[in-house]
Amino acid sequence: MVNEMVDDEPKSLGRCSVFTYGVGHMLNDITSSCCNAATVTLTGQFADAFMTIIAGELIDRFGHFKIWHVMGCLLVALSFTSLFGGCLPCKILGSDSPVVQTAGYCISAVIFCSGWSCTQISHMSMVNGVTLNPESRVACVSCRNAFTMYQLMVYISIFIGAVFVIIFQLGTKEPSLKQESNGKRATASWTYWLKKVLYYQVLSIYVLTRAVTNVSQIPAIIYLSSFVASVLLQELKWSGERLKAFFSAGGLLCLFCGTAIIFLPINMHAFMYVLSILIGIANALMMVTAIGMESELVDEDLDGSAFVYGSLGFIDKVLCGVFLYFLESYESKHLVPLSPCTS
Repeated sequence: MVNEMVDDEPKSLGRCSVFTYGVGHMLNDITSSCCNAATVTLTGQFADAFMTIIAGELIDRFGHFKIWHVMGCLLVALSFTSLFGGCLPCKILGSDSPVVQTAGYCISAVIFCSGWSCTQISHMSMVNGVTLNPESRVACVSCRNAFTMYQLMVYISIFIGAVFVIIFQLGTKEPSLKQESNGKRATASWTYWLKKVLYYQVLSIYVLTRAVTNVSQIPAIIYLSSFVASVLLQELKWSGERLKAFFSAGGLLCLFCGTAIIFLPINMHAFMYVLSILIGIANALMMVTAIGMESELVDEDLDGSAFVYGSLGFIDKVLCGVFLYFLESYESKHLVPLSPCTS
C-alpha cells in the first residue's frame, strides 16, 4: 500500500524545467513599469482587467497556452517601444496639446496592457499543466517571482525579455486540455468556481497581496532582497499549511515595516535600508505563497485554470488601478521640486 501511494505521487520537476518556466514572464516584468502615471495607469489597468477575463475564457475554450503567450509578448514589445518613441497621434495630428498626448499614451497603454494580460494569464495558468506536484508548482512560482525583480531597464530590456521568451517557448511543454467524446474541449463552467468558498478566500489574499507589492516595489534594495528570498523559497518543501504559515509571516512582516516607517524619526532615516530589506522579503513571502494558493485552488482542474487566474487578475487590476490613480493624484499635488529641471 505504501509503495502504491509513493508511485501515485506526481514526480517533481527538475531545476531546468523550473527555470524555463520561471523566465516565461520576464518580458512582462521588465516592461511593467513603463506606464506608471495616474491617468495612463488607470486606463491601462482597466484594459488589462477586461483582457484578463477575455483571455482566460478563450484560453480555456481553445487551449494553446504558448501561442497566447507569444502573441501577448509581441504586443508588449511593440507597444513598449511606442511608449518611449514619442506621441504618435501628436505627430499625425500635428498637435502637442495635453489632451492629445494623454490620449496617445493611453492608447499605447491599452495595447501594452492587453498584451501583458495575455502573457500573464497564459503563463500563470500553465503551471498546473506543467506539473501536478505541489512542491514543484510553488518552486515554479518562486522562480517566476524571482525574475520579476528586473523592472528597471528600458530599450535593452526588449532584447533581454525576448531571449527569455524563446527559452520559455523551447523549454516548456505545452499542456494538453481534456476533450469530450464529441471532440469539444471539456471546460469547467464559471459557476463551478464561483460556488467555491476557497475561490473567494484566495481572491482576497491575492488581490491584497498585489496591492501591497505594487505600492512598495520602488527602491532597488527591495528588488534585490525579494529576488534572494524568492530563490531561497524554491528549495523548501511545500504544503497547504506551510503556504498559509509563510503568507501570514509575510503579512505580519509587512505590517511591522509599515508601522515602523510611519513612526520612524527623521534622525533614524538610515534604518530605512533595513526596512527595505524586510519589505522585499515580505513581498516575496506574500507573492509566492499567494500565487501558490491559486495553483492549489486549481489543482488538477486545468481546463478551467485560465478563468481562475483571469478573474482574480481582473479584480486585481481594477482595484489596484483605482487605488494607484488616487494615490498618485493625491501625491502630485504636494510634490515640490528641489531644483528646476534642466534639458
